[in-house]
Amino acid sequence: MIPAAAVAEAHSRLHRALEPLTDEQVREPSPLPGWTRGHVLAHVTDAGRALADLVENALRGVLVPLYDPKAHDRDGIIEATAGRTAEEHRRDLLRHSVRLEDAWARVTDWDQAVDYRDGKLSSTVFARWREVWIHAVDLDVGIGVTDWPDDFCGHAVDFLRDRLPDGVAVRAGDRRWGSGDREVTGSVRDLATWLSGRAAGTGLAGDLPDLGPWPVSGARRPPRPARPAP
Repeated sequence: MIPAAAVAEAHSRLHRALEPLTDEQVREPSPLPGWTRGHVLAHVTDAGRALADLVENALRGVLVPLYDPKAHDRDGIIEATAGRTAEEHRRDLLRHSVRLEDAWARVTDWDQAVDYRDGKLSSTVFARWREVWIHAVDLDVGIGVTDWPDDFCGHAVDFLRDRLPDGVAVRAGDRRWGSGDREVTGSVRDLATWLSGRAAGTGLAGDLPDLGPWPVSGARRPPRPARPAP
């Protein structure tokens, strides 16, 4: 099932959590090295804009990349918009969240081609699901990993298992991801939290390996610890 409704719920949860955010709090450091809350908000907002552009173009039969390096300075936009007021951040995040949800509502074929990840339009929904829930934790606005829905935790482990080195598997009850004799066990939530880099692995059993970089388009890229992307 494509979790478009679940993403809309995640959007709503984040928007509610941001309502009391002040300009001073926007400027405070986030858990991501070198980034303030404003940087995280700018990142989540611009990702929503880019996904909305991608889906809207796909519905017109036009394939565009999520980020065109010739036309879109992603890091520059984040730096330029990180220092906006709390109200400006809330307004633009809401605007692009609504755009994206409206575009998804017009989709009739989730296998429609896009220039992103596995090449299917459905990948935009899962990407936004990860983006919102994981960075909601980074924003430290009252949303924690215990708020992640169970089905999201399972999806996160499915997606992030590529970070496991060869020969290492993870297990939660009767569910197992990866292959090899070396095994890390725990709850699905604890595994998702660890694999996403939002906890050190407390609550897990086994010899925890060093994780590889975040999966991108089915491949691996050099790690960018200051800007982890879902």
